[in-house]
Amino acid sequence: MIGGLNGDAASQARLLRAIVPIVTAFYRRRMQHGQSDIDDLVQETLIAVHTRRATYDPERPFGGWLFAIARYKMIDHFRKSGRTCTIEGLEDILVAEGFEDSSGARMDIDRLLDDLPTKQSDAIRATRIEGLSTAEAAARQNIGESDIKVSVHRGLKALAARIRGE
Repeated sequence: MIGGLNGDAASQARLLRAIVPIVTAFYRRRMQHGQSDIDDLVQETLIAVHTRRATYDPERPFGGWLFAIARYKMIDHFRKSGRTCTIEGLEDILVAEGFEDSSGARMDIDRLLDDLPTKQSDAIRATRIEGLSTAEAAARQNIGESDIKVSVHRGLKALAARIRGE
């Protein structure tokens, strides 16, 4: 991951190949059927790891960051398909897959979002974290859809600038 962050394309490619079996196993344990769904989720996770790599903090364990992405992708998939999943053995899953690290990441996200104007942070939380559509987020906040889109765009732009140190 560090090599990819430093611009080494070969390192980034090796990382993506190396995590395929890890995230495949992660999804397979949670989804009893639907190999095509698992394949789709693996691809979505790889894309997210690649496109969101600038959000990775090298001071923190990579596994917690990776599994947080994988969990969000799976939750989005279940939400879109209207399915639910059981949470038997949740304690073991949380310990084994870096819940503490992802909880810390969640607190970091909350701190970053709290520094934004409320309208922007609410729009980002609703659309990017909770997975609401633009229309659903607009209805929740009693504002227009275009206002949600603009708020998300401006908020993400401000967060990216803060992360880059601008």
